[in-house]
Amino acid sequence: MKNTYWTSPVGGFDDFDFPITDKIIDGKTTQGPWAIMTPESHQIYGVGLGIGLGQVYEKQADGKWLMTKGGDQ
Repeated sequence: MKNTYWTSPVGGFDDFDFPITDKIIDGKTTQGPWAIMTPESHQIYGVGLGIGLGQVYEKQADGKWLMTKGGDQ
């Protein structure tokens, strides 16, 4: 299976102003649109993980963000 990485820049805060550390979720929200969320904001605003719902990316030692859940993981 080929590794999938997040290729866009990741800032210091998610779309709900929670600080980003080592994990982000690119996912659908309860409000409809997708957002970049921390696990904390995903618990409040996210609708799940998997194809069509969201993917988890974890920051690696080299600074890249590897998809670890959701999608085809």
